[in-house]
Formats: sequence, C-alpha cells, structure tokens
Amino acid sequence: MSERPFSDRSYRQFLDEDKLMGSRCRACGELFAPPRPICSHCSAAEMDWETLSGRGTLAAFTCIALGPPSMVEEGYDREHPYCVGVVDLVEGVRVDARIQGVDASRPESILVDTPLTVSFLRRGEGDAARTLLAFTPAAPLADGEEEATSPDA
Repeated sequence: MSERPFSDRSYRQFLDEDKLMGSRCRACGELFAPPRPICSHCSAAEMDWETLSGRGTLAAFTCIALGPPSMVEEGYDREHPYCVGVVDLVEGVRVDARIQGVDASRPESILVDTPLTVSFLRRGEGDAARTLLAFTPAAPLADGEEEATSPDA
C-alpha cells in the first residue's frame, strides 16, 4: 500500500487522508491498530499496512465534563461533556476514539454494543491542522438491506 514507516506520524498522515490504517504481521498475520513496527505476538519486524473498514461496535465509554484545554476551547465543560470510547472494529482490533452523535450529558442513553462508523474530525488550520479519529452511531440498515462486507463499501 505505502512505503511509509510504521509510526505515529504515518498513522496521523493517513487520518489526514480519511484512512484508518492498521499493520499486519507478515509472519503470523496478527493485526494491530494503531499500527506498530514490531509484532508483539511473534516479535517479527516485517509488517504491511492494512486499510481498516471503520466499522465496529462500542465496547466501553466514558463521558468527560472536565477536559483538557483543547476540549474547553471546543466548548466542552461541566454543562457540555463529551464522550470517548473503545471501539471493537470488525477486523478484531480495538481503537480509542471520540464518540460523536451521542448525548454525553445523558450517559445512561449510550449503549455498549452500539454499531459505529468512523468519522474524521478536522481541528485547526495551517501548520496547526490535525485530524482526530472519531466514531458515530451507524445508520440502521433499511429493511432488506445487507451490511457491506468490503472495506471500500
């Protein structure tokens, strides 16, 4: 896919391109997200980039009312909390991300196992621009519609 090194910087560059990427070990096939340069399963250093579907379910979450300055700048505070969570991707790996499209002021309304799809949040401009990984609740399938199985669907 790419000759980019397996690093946090490369991972963030892919996020800037609206791509959620992982690394797969050539020796044992283990998949990692975020990507890593060395397999923690078999210690091999031969990895390949793999595009992840961006589909999964909410495994765990927390709602935060006292966030860091960057979140306060976005308008989050005691009256306007935000949600972060652990997402089980359909490929079998987990990622941490912001959970958008839920009511963080009512955590009881947020359900574990909610189907989610990836979204990419743009923050800042110019050299300060960054893309954050986020997920939103997936739209329910229409009657008779089947879930897409290819990562490009």
